[in-house]
Amino acid sequence: MTAQSISASARIKGGAVGSSIWSRAWENHAPGYLFLLPWFIGFFGLTIGPIITSLYLSFTHFDLLTAPRWAGLDNYIRMFTNDRNFVASMRVTMFFVIFSVPLKLAFALGVALLLNRGMRGLPLYRALFYLPSLLGASVAIAILWRQIFAGDGLVNQFLALFGIVGPSWISNPNYSLWTLIVLSIWQFGSPMIIFLAGLRSIPQDMYEAASLEGASKWRVFWKITLPMLTPVVFFNAIIQTIEGFKSFTPAFIISGGTGSPINSTLFYTLYLYNEAFSFFRMGYASALAWVLLAIVAVFTAFSFFTSKFWVHYDD
Repeated sequence: MTAQSISASARIKGGAVGSSIWSRAWENHAPGYLFLLPWFIGFFGLTIGPIITSLYLSFTHFDLLTAPRWAGLDNYIRMFTNDRNFVASMRVTMFFVIFSVPLKLAFALGVALLLNRGMRGLPLYRALFYLPSLLGASVAIAILWRQIFAGDGLVNQFLALFGIVGPSWISNPNYSLWTLIVLSIWQFGSPMIIFLAGLRSIPQDMYEAASLEGASKWRVFWKITLPMLTPVVFFNAIIQTIEGFKSFTPAFIISGGTGSPINSTLFYTLYLYNEAFSFFRMGYASALAWVLLAIVAVFTAFSFFTSKFWVHYDD
């Protein structure tokens, strides 16, 4: 047998062995891939596909009725140089996030500290306090909130018992945004549950040692509870801030989809929605969506960078 025939035979055997390995691997993993097939279809068809399409549309003029027309950076230039509503929506959204997130976290932590005292019926209280987080973003709750803060709503009826004439909270630009902030604080159940789990994980011997040293409850909170809870505070702050930037339904319902009065409730997501589905400027709305993604990404990156200075883990 010649050297050429030996090498050819080896290639044939090698190919056969390689193909048999791939075939056995496919036979072993084929059921798993088949079970994952619906997830792959959803991931690429409903997530990756729309993301790539939105990025492309952000550089076009597209009205849903005609084919997209390439516009380059026109949408972004207009956004940052000649769009007062963009500036107004950013101002309203930043104000909402800056005030609603810390107040919600502080309230959730306070309730978690009360529940952590070992009171009876803890599961019932935990479920009741968590319920607003499940219902708060619904249309029904937004409509109820609009009725509560209307000119003749429950808030003004309560104030009237003391001879106080309250304003129409949702129609006054000085108070309308604060009604949405109060609604956000009312949805404290989710971070409260997470805070409660974090409090349960703090070693009790640290509290016993502090008690033997005669430390006050206030000092124990600042020196033991809060430092040990900083990873949970960090997690809740990230999640709630992202949720704050995404807030849409309450502003849409209470303002009738216009952001009124005088753009005082024009959230960024509401402005994006109106550009896309009221004025059919889908290309411009896609650009707004990508700017929002960039803002959230920058905030998240900055939070992770600064966390090493104040978040304390096991060490």
